[in-house]
Amino acid sequence: MTGAEAVYPSLANRTVFVTGGGSGIGASVVTAFARQKSKVAFIDVDEPASALVQGALASLGANYYFERCDVRDTGALRRSIENARQALGPITILVNNAARDDRHASEDVTPEYWDERFAVNLKHQFFAAQAVLPDMKAATWGSIINFGSSSWMVGQGGMVAYTACKSAVLGLTRSLARDFGPYNIRVNAIAPGWILTERQRKLWLNDETYARLMDAQCLKRGLEGDDIARVVLFLASDEAGAITSQHYVVDAGRL
Repeated sequence: MTGAEAVYPSLANRTVFVTGGGSGIGASVVTAFARQKSKVAFIDVDEPASALVQGALASLGANYYFERCDVRDTGALRRSIENARQALGPITILVNNAARDDRHASEDVTPEYWDERFAVNLKHQFFAAQAVLPDMKAATWGSIINFGSSSWMVGQGGMVAYTACKSAVLGLTRSLARDFGPYNIRVNAIAPGWILTERQRKLWLNDETYARLMDAQCLKRGLEGDDIARVVLFLASDEAGAITSQHYVVDAGRL
C-alpha cells in the first residue's frame, strides 16, 4: 500500500464502535479511526492482542474505550455497547467486523456448531445495529458498516457455515439500509478478499497458496488490514453521504 491516508474532518469527535477490534483487520480499523481523531470503542475476546492495540491508541493520544466481550453473548454485547456509550458518548458509527473463519468439513457440522458459527459471524451484526439505533436516530445521522467476505463469491469450500453467514450479510445490509434510511442512517457492507493478517499467515498462507492468490488477483501484491480500513473510513465519512445499501468488494481484483 502506498500514499498518505486521507483525512475526513467529519469523523473527528464522532464515537465509533468496532467489534473484533483487537487484531487483524479490526485493529487496523480501530487505529485508523483514532488517527482521524474519532472516539473509538472496541471489543474483543483476545485481551493480550487488544492490549497492544490500546498501547498504539495511547501513543496517538486517542480517546478510546476497550472491553472484553464475546459477541456470541447478545446480553454481553448490549452491555458493552451501553458501557461504551457511557464512556464516550452516543455512538453514530458502527463497524461489525468480528468473525471467525475456522475451516470445517460439511460432514462434521452439528446443529450446535452451526448455531455457534452463526452467532459469531452473523447474529451479532443485527443486534449491535439494533443497540446503536437509538443514538443514530437521535443524531439523525449514522453509518453502519457490516463485514462480509468474498469467500462465498469465489465458491470457497471447507467452511460452509462461515460462507453461509457471510453471504447473508448482504441481505442483512440491504434490509437494514431500507429500514434505517428514513433516519438518515446509512448501512453498507464490505467484502474483503484474502487479507494477509497475522492469523492468515500463521494458519493458511504458504508459498503455494500465495502464488495461487497472486495468479488470481489483478493486483500482484498482498492486501493488508489498512487496505480495508481506508474503505471503512470513506464509507463512515460524510464523503459517502449518498451511499447506502451497497456491497463493496475489496479484493485486488480476485473476483
